[in-house]
Amino acid sequence: MATFLGSIFVFLLVIALHEFGHFIVAKAVGVRVNEFSIGMGPSIYNKQKGETQYSIRALPIGGYVAMEGEEENSNDPRSFGNVSVGRRMAVVLAGAAMNFVLAYIAFTLASLIIGFPTTTVDQVFHDSPAEQAGIMPGDRIVSIDDHPISEWNDIVDNIGDKTDQMQVKVEREGVQKSFELQPTVKDGQSIIGISPKNKIDVLESFKSGFTLIGVTIGSIFSVFGLIFSGQFSMDMLAGPVGVVQVIGQSASAGFGSLIFILGFISANLGFMNLLPIPALDGGKMVFLAIEGIRGRPISEKIEMTLSMIGITLLFGLMIYVTIFSDIARIINN
Repeated sequence: MATFLGSIFVFLLVIALHEFGHFIVAKAVGVRVNEFSIGMGPSIYNKQKGETQYSIRALPIGGYVAMEGEEENSNDPRSFGNVSVGRRMAVVLAGAAMNFVLAYIAFTLASLIIGFPTTTVDQVFHDSPAEQAGIMPGDRIVSIDDHPISEWNDIVDNIGDKTDQMQVKVEREGVQKSFELQPTVKDGQSIIGISPKNKIDVLESFKSGFTLIGVTIGSIFSVFGLIFSGQFSMDMLAGPVGVVQVIGQSASAGFGSLIFILGFISANLGFMNLLPIPALDGGKMVFLAIEGIRGRPISEKIEMTLSMIGITLLFGLMIYVTIFSDIARIINN
C-alpha cells in the first residue's frame, strides 16, 4: 500500500506541477487554454470556468494542457501558433522550470526533515567491525589512520574501498580513545558498521536544494559519459516498474525519504524534458528556434514526422527497459 500511495503521490505531483507550469505561463502570455487535465483517460470530474475546462481523469499516469491551435490550425488571435515565438518558448520552458522549482522545494524540505550527518556515531551495527573493536553510540570520530575527520564524508572517503587494518580514534566523554579494526565488504562497499547522528541546519537545507539539483543533473551527464565511453549498461536504467520500486522503498523509509525521491524524479524529468529530442519540450524549443531564425515555421508534416519518430523511440526504450531491466531485476532478486 505504501508503494502504491507513494507512487501516486509522486507521479501526480511531478506531472501536475509540470503541466501547471505550461498552463500558468500560457494564461500569462495570452494563449487560450481550452482544457487543463490531471490524469489521462475517461473524465471523472470536470468543471468549466471561463474559457477553460478543468478535468480530473481516471488514469493517474499523466496530464495535459490543451491550448488553442497547438495541434491544429486556428484563426483565433490567441491561439498558440499565432502568438510570438518568444511567448511560445516561455510556455514550452515553463513545464521544466516548474519541475526544477518542485525539486528545489522537495530537496530543501527533505533536508529539513532528515538533517545532515555528523561525525558522532548514532548506531553501531551488531557484530560489525566497529562493535567488535569497542566503538559505541555517542562516540565522535576524530581521525582514521591519523587523517583528521571534520565531516561524515571524511569518514566515507577514508574508509573508501580499504580492507586492511585501520586505526580509528574517537572522543568519548571528553577522552580520546583509539581502536584497531578491519573493514568488511558488503554489496561491494567497505564498511565498519556505524551510522551517523543527524543534525538539522536550516540555512544548509536551503543551500542543499540547489546543490542536490546540481548533483542530480551531474549524475545524468555521468550516464551520458558512460554511453560515449562504451561503459554503459542497460541495467543502469530504470523504467516505470523500477521507479515504482524505488518510490516504494523510499515511502517505507519515511516521509523524508519519499520527499527526497520526489525531488530527484522531478529534477530528472525537468532536465530530460529539455533534451533536443522531438516530442519533448526540448525538441519543441529547437523547432521554435528554427522558426525564429528563418522567420517562418518548418513544415508541419516534417515536425509531425519527427515528433512521431521521437515518441516511438521513447516508448520503445521505455518498454525495453521495463522488460529487460526492471522485470529481469525482479526475477533475479
